[in-house]
Amino acid sequence: MPSTDSSSADSRAHDAAILALTLYAEAGDRPLRAIEALAALVMNRHRSGQGHWGQGITGICRAPFQFPCWNTRHPHHARLRAAAPGGVAAHSAQMELCHRVALRALAGALPDPTGGATHMHADDSQPSWSIGRTPVAEIGGLLFYRPEPAEARVRPRGPALALAV
Repeated sequence: MPSTDSSSADSRAHDAAILALTLYAEAGDRPLRAIEALAALVMNRHRSGQGHWGQGITGICRAPFQFPCWNTRHPHHARLRAAAPGGVAAHSAQMELCHRVALRALAGALPDPTGGATHMHADDSQPSWSIGRTPVAEIGGLLFYRPEPAEARVRPRGPALALAV
């Protein structure tokens, strides 16, 4: 018999709300496929079980330095605030779409168009971690990357060398 525990239902509703806000603030102005891809990335991080991503869906979305919309000093934070309850975009069609995508992702009903990606960035930026890596998918202006095997990573052993130009 399924559990009727209201705290479990409350937790799922909270996770859906946080995931929907993250999707809206990070990809709400992008095509549906990009929003779905970002939701898949969050679920991939969750399935990985690696604590550095955060604990649970809410923890993953709000982990420091992961999704900039949760940083109060980042421009995407204004989008997040607009979509939060009471905000001007809280009941917008795009926010409703993000909420539906979040519910599908949490129910396990969302295919993963990223091929298991746990990293992403917009195509108009290149964070240092992405240099030398090949994206596994490009969807709606977002580039997605799978985790690299630990043995394939090259870690510098000393200070960087300066080259004279």
